[in-house]
Amino acid sequence: MAKTTLKDISKALNISISTVSKALSDSYEISEKTKKMVQDYAAEMNFSVNKVAQSLKIGKTNTIGVIVCAINNTFIAEILDGIQKASIETGYDIIIMQSREDILVEKSCIEVLNSRGIDGLLISPVSETSNINLLKELQENQKPVVIFDRTVNQLKTDKVGVNNFDGAYQATKHLLEQGRTNILHITGHQLGVSKDRLNGYKEALREFEIPLKPYYFIECNIQDTAILDKQIKSAIQKTLNAEHKLNAIFGATDVITTRTLGILAELNIKVPEEIAVIGFSNISIPDSLNPALSRIKQPASEIGHTAMKKLIYLIKHPNYTDFETIELENTIEIRRSSLLA
Repeated sequence: MAKTTLKDISKALNISISTVSKALSDSYEISEKTKKMVQDYAAEMNFSVNKVAQSLKIGKTNTIGVIVCAINNTFIAEILDGIQKASIETGYDIIIMQSREDILVEKSCIEVLNSRGIDGLLISPVSETSNINLLKELQENQKPVVIFDRTVNQLKTDKVGVNNFDGAYQATKHLLEQGRTNILHITGHQLGVSKDRLNGYKEALREFEIPLKPYYFIECNIQDTAILDKQIKSAIQKTLNAEHKLNAIFGATDVITTRTLGILAELNIKVPEEIAVIGFSNISIPDSLNPALSRIKQPASEIGHTAMKKLIYLIKHPNYTDFETIELENTIEIRRSSLLA
């Protein structure tokens, strides 16, 4: 069977080839009625768009770049699932790259995606200011950028994440209500959510009139898990010997929280009898850990889906500048790791 062409569709529907092309590209210039007529007929005839030819003609690739910190992470995997769902709904392709928490790798990712002719970029930045000038250059070249997850960033654009302050506040408050007042807060260095989570931790301490102890807050290297493990282990051992002995840990990220449980087991420290643990985590099997993990669970798929829809809107409305930061709500799930017997 001969392959259906734009000309064939044009002739069959008695409209111009230009109208057919624009209807298939979902152009705002074409009425919804005409779009439906063309798209339905094209589907009936098993017509497929030559994307290379189309991109050369209209100057768009219908492709979105996505940069995440790492893909070996349940939280990130759920975000990517949400992004893909939105890409299917909107007809955009996605190219995924990972920065590995390295500013130079992130820079390379941005440059590679830009050279591939992406129409826009979704990014969870390495830090609050990493590669900010490169991201601004993309915007200046009509390639919008939307930031997801790590929303504390200088770039003026739409940002989609969670209410980090409230999540940290709820986790810390829970530990305090269990009578755990010597709480070690472990976070990542220059992480784009660290400040809000630290402030939520501080606010809960303030409400319970617990003084903030400087050695009960540490920033770790989350680029290298071997270094991260050493830093977590060192902080635990130091605070166990402090005047006010450590009795709880609040982890600021998925990786920190889950690795902390392993390090406590290695040190033969009983959880929660000696040290209670809660933290941000989207691990898929929290009940299978020993003990089952209390956590702040983020609506990861919704973050990805919302961020993708925001970016598509910016692509289709290049003069839009009424940007917003969307903070979705977390869910606190209490399990054995943070409960007194």
